[in-house]
Amino acid sequence: MDLSIIIVSYNTSQITKECIESIILSLQGSETKYEIIVIDNDSSDDSIEQLKILNSKYKQIQLIENDKNIGFGSANNLGVKKSKGEYILLLNSDTVVLNSAVEKLLEFAKANSQAHFVGGKLLNTNRTPQPSTAPFYSLPVVFAALFLKGDYWGLTRSSPVKTRRVGWVSGACILTKKNYFEKLGGFDEDVFLYMEEVDLLYRAKQAGFNTYFFPEAQFIHVGFASSGSRSKPIIQVFKGFMYLYKKHYSPTSQSILKTMLQLKVAVSVFIGRVTKNQYLINTYEEAKTFIK
Repeated sequence: MDLSIIIVSYNTSQITKECIESIILSLQGSETKYEIIVIDNDSSDDSIEQLKILNSKYKQIQLIENDKNIGFGSANNLGVKKSKGEYILLLNSDTVVLNSAVEKLLEFAKANSQAHFVGGKLLNTNRTPQPSTAPFYSLPVVFAALFLKGDYWGLTRSSPVKTRRVGWVSGACILTKKNYFEKLGGFDEDVFLYMEEVDLLYRAKQAGFNTYFFPEAQFIHVGFASSGSRSKPIIQVFKGFMYLYKKHYSPTSQSILKTMLQLKVAVSVFIGRVTKNQYLINTYEEAKTFIK
C-alpha cells in the first residue's frame, strides 16, 4: 500500500461525501495503491448512512465508527494505527481535491527525502488562496495575530506561491510517512480541536524533521465545518495558545502570553459594548475563562 488517506468525520455528511468522491476522481487511473480510512466521531446527522453507502460502492474505503466524539487528533491517531500505507495523508472532511493534487503531493514527498511533512495549497470556495502555513507562534507572531491582523499582512499565516520550507502547515492537509508520524507519537490527544498540527510540527522540528509547503497540489477547504458556531474557533485558539505555551515555552513567555490574551479580551469586550455587539462580548468573555 502506497498511501493511506485519513479523514475524520463529524456531522459533515454531504461535504465528507464530496471529499471522498473528489479523492477517488483525483486518483482515477493512477498506479498509486491507496486506501481511504474514515473515522466518524459519533455524528448525529446521516453521516454513517452516507458513509456506508460509499463503503459498499468503493472498495478503497474503510469505515471506523466511534461511539463518542474523541476529538480530531485522537481520531486521526486511531486512523493511522489502522492504516497500511507507507505514506499517510491527513485530510479534513471539508476539503475537495482539485485535479491530481493527491498524487502531486505524494510524488513531491517521494522525490524530496528532506521534506518529511508536506502541506498542499488550500483555497477558499471561490478559489482565492487561503492562508494555510505559518511560522511558529513566538510571542511576536502571537502579537501580530491578535492585534495587527497578521494574516492580512502575511506576518502570521500566508499562502506562498512557491515551494518552501515552513514552520507549520494547516492540519486540513498534511502528508508524511507513517513512521515519521509514529516516531512523534502522533497528535497530542490532550488537544481536542485546533492547534494540534502546530504542536505536532513543532515537535517534528525539534526531532529534526522538516515541513514543506507545496503549492502545486491544490485543495478547496471550506473551513470550520465542524466547529458548530462562529465563537468556537476563537475560543479554541485561546485554549490552544495557552496549551502550547505551557507545554513548550518558559514561564516568562507564558506570563507575557497571558497578558496579551487578557488585553485582547479587554479591547474586544470594550468594542463589543460600544458597538452593542453581543457576539464579541460573549465570545471573548468565554475565551477569558481559559486564560489561566
